[in-house]
Amino acid sequence: MIALLDTDILIDVALARQPFADFSAQVLDAAERRAFRAYIAWHSISNFYYIVQGASKKRQTKKFIVELLTFVEIAPTRTKDALFAATLNVTDFEDALQIAAAKACVAEFIVTRNTKHYKKSPIQAQLPSEFLESLN
Repeated sequence: MIALLDTDILIDVALARQPFADFSAQVLDAAERRAFRAYIAWHSISNFYYIVQGASKKRQTKKFIVELLTFVEIAPTRTKDALFAATLNVTDFEDALQIAAAKACVAEFIVTRNTKHYKKSPIQAQLPSEFLESLN
């Protein structure tokens, strides 16, 4: 199984955001165990870093990214994928970029806690809890 992890999954784990962090952490644990093939969008790295790093957490945030990239791959996107994102009928362009990245890595699911933003996505969005159930 192949899944693209939305940036919110990473942020929830790094910042221990409740009530989301527990299921998101389980998704990352499953990815690390190679229970599925996990991808993130290229732009998720910068978005994650910007939101999480704060004034005193730059080193910790980079360490999180380095560790994450030992078991999560970057979706292989190109110019054509950004152009595809621009054609999607979704409100948030960042979500359109996530959809394009999911399409580029042939993901079956986008794992996010914000499924309402992906109602018009050609790739099914699932909550972390739903995705974990589909792994079993």
